[in-house]
Amino acid sequence: MKVLGINGSARLNGNTAIMLNTALEALAAEGIETELAQLGPKALQGCIACYKCFENKDKRCAVADEMNGYIEKMLEADGILLGSPTYFADVTSNMKALMDRSGMVARANGDMFARKVGAAVVTARRGGAIHTFDTLNHFFFIGQMIVPGSSYWNMGYGREPGQVKSDDEGLMTMRVLGQNMAWLLKKLAD
Repeated sequence: MKVLGINGSARLNGNTAIMLNTALEALAAEGIETELAQLGPKALQGCIACYKCFENKDKRCAVADEMNGYIEKMLEADGILLGSPTYFADVTSNMKALMDRSGMVARANGDMFARKVGAAVVTARRGGAIHTFDTLNHFFFIGQMIVPGSSYWNMGYGREPGQVKSDDEGLMTMRVLGQNMAWLLKKLAD
């Protein structure tokens, strides 16, 4: 079993990566293979509504950039963690591009993420995190994915890189999320 974490932050090793890695460490402790992919500061093209994915049905996006590499990693994984900092009360533009394009390709190919396990991870300076959390969860729900809960909403607080390490409750929420995700993956594999 494998879980892929995707960091939608422009800061490669900032607060969102710390939160994702905390959940991934809990998964690894349960014997689950993990990987962290980082969208990083390079901009991803948004969906251009060309519908080539519906014509081709090859599990790929027709726009030529790094997106198909992320889609392949998502297909290989049994579970997917999508992490985003809160930018103006929502996900980053790179995370939105990933969600729109991979979601469209998935729908064009028989809902190819259906019944995978998915969970949202959010960081914020102060406000807007619930809306970001909802946006990420909408991706999972429309894709027929299974979403585990945690001991609180999956969010941590901090502005400067590393500040989230002071959010004990946020880090605990990530550890519980990782444990719950591992439990669910194992039950689904039975």
